[in-house]
Amino acid sequence: MANSTKRVLIYRRGALGDTLLTFPLVEAYKKLGYKVTFCGNADYLLLAKLSGLADEIISSEFFYNLPKEYFDLKVIISKEGNLNPFPKDRVWLPEYYLKSLGLPLDFSKTLILPLPKRKLIKRGKLALLHPGSGSSKKNAPMELFERIEIFLKERGYEVIYLAGEAETWLISLKENLFYSTDILEIASVLKEADLFVGNDSGISHLSAYLGVKTFVFFGPTDDVIFHPIGKRVHLIKRDLSCRPCFPKVCEERPCLDKEELLRLWIYTFTKA
Repeated sequence: MANSTKRVLIYRRGALGDTLLTFPLVEAYKKLGYKVTFCGNADYLLLAKLSGLADEIISSEFFYNLPKEYFDLKVIISKEGNLNPFPKDRVWLPEYYLKSLGLPLDFSKTLILPLPKRKLIKRGKLALLHPGSGSSKKNAPMELFERIEIFLKERGYEVIYLAGEAETWLISLKENLFYSTDILEIASVLKEADLFVGNDSGISHLSAYLGVKTFVFFGPTDDVIFHPIGKRVHLIKRDLSCRPCFPKVCEERPCLDKEELLRLWIYTFTKA
């Protein structure tokens, strides 16, 4: 008897945050009974495979070698594909993808990964601070994170800075640092945290998706389009008419003023 399972190819090449915002689309086709092949950044797609959302993952470098006739449906998210990566209007990316393809808007807000915790601390409350991102234009001042560190330590948290491939500059600055470029290792560390504070970055997206209480600073980038998936994510942003403006960011960056963001963060922290 022939295999009647339909197969869908989803192509999305992008950074970690962009990739994670595509996961609801993968989940939607999985729920419809498709066998899902996800093509993109293979390191990040490990999260889709491990969570059970994707049946098969393939690096984007092999995209043009794939037998396209093998698939019943192809969703190519690129400017040259059949779905533009970004909406014309200010719409949250997961909703934009799902609506564009006529798919249900219901999707999981928590990514389930069967990974062990790293046990960075023996006891107590752990706060992870991630002061970097893929673009320095998006980063709130380092002093802001250092003042948050003091605030949290005074309230009994053990604070560890988290650094990935974009934050090698942190290695010489902080002793209380966990550095890794392995996305599964980073996910394991995030699962241990009681809270996370970061900029608009892929690691912030992953923290929120894993269900960690996550605070994300949005400055020049658009929180409407790019806000992370998660039930416990809190966006810290200033109400300024000039934002969002990324990538044409001014030198002054009032949207990332450390005093204002600290005030907003403390208020949000006490209410969360």
